[in-house]
Amino acid sequence: MIPNVLAIAGVDPSGGAGILADLKAFSALGAYGTGVVAALTAQNTRRVDAVQMVAPSFVAAQIDTLLADVRIDAVKIGMLGSPQVVEAVAGRLAAHGVRRIVLDPVMVAKSGDRLLAAEAVDALRRLLVPMASVLTPNLPEAADLLGEAEAGDVAAMRSMARRLRALGPAIVVLKGGHLPGDTCTDIVEDGSRRIELASRRIATRNTHGTGCTLSAAIAALLPRHADPFDAIREARAYLAAALAAADELRVGSGDGHGPVHHFHALWPASRSAD
Repeated sequence: MIPNVLAIAGVDPSGGAGILADLKAFSALGAYGTGVVAALTAQNTRRVDAVQMVAPSFVAAQIDTLLADVRIDAVKIGMLGSPQVVEAVAGRLAAHGVRRIVLDPVMVAKSGDRLLAAEAVDALRRLLVPMASVLTPNLPEAADLLGEAEAGDVAAMRSMARRLRALGPAIVVLKGGHLPGDTCTDIVEDGSRRIELASRRIATRNTHGTGCTLSAAIAALLPRHADPFDAIREARAYLAAALAAADELRVGSGDGHGPVHHFHALWPASRSAD
């Protein structure tokens, strides 16, 4: 059966991140994508100029109307923006008994612009983190959730992953891409198992939406795997290939962070647009 997967996130008009990137990842991995818009942004590959929050009651109405009709096999949660929207999403997902929740705690854009109000971090930690089947923070997001300094090496990441797991998610995928060096290491921790997934850092500026894409890929693949760790491994391999092919795209002026290539396995290799 083809899984139906829901993205609850913000809209990035450039298509590299947020709900548009989520839907691309769902489609590329053979899942049927649905979406609930939680925020609007005026954004390109270089910066975020404005953010417009969606009313919490309307976010809740989108979820209720969709789930009254469509079977949802997994949910990816991205940018929510405000504590009121966090509360609305947590309440409606709990009311509908939704399973397989992948939470990407989006707080800051690649450009450095903040996407989650500081007062919303506590609501996220209290209400949604304990509901998560998989929590996928990067190092700055993990530090924000725990109220501590960023991990500076893989040993510190191991300890941080355990403390994140203690907040209540079933599995933590702590992403180490912010550490220096030629290797990127992610820690996957479920309380009884911990694995370290290392890969070569791919030389490209086109890294916009990597966090959104990984969490969306995990959500698309969870319904297909009995062991969530297998879904995480496959999602990570998908993202690595999307990054490796990212320079085939020509999106943006070139001095920002372009998107990854979600459809690298489906589209023919690019040809010059000149």
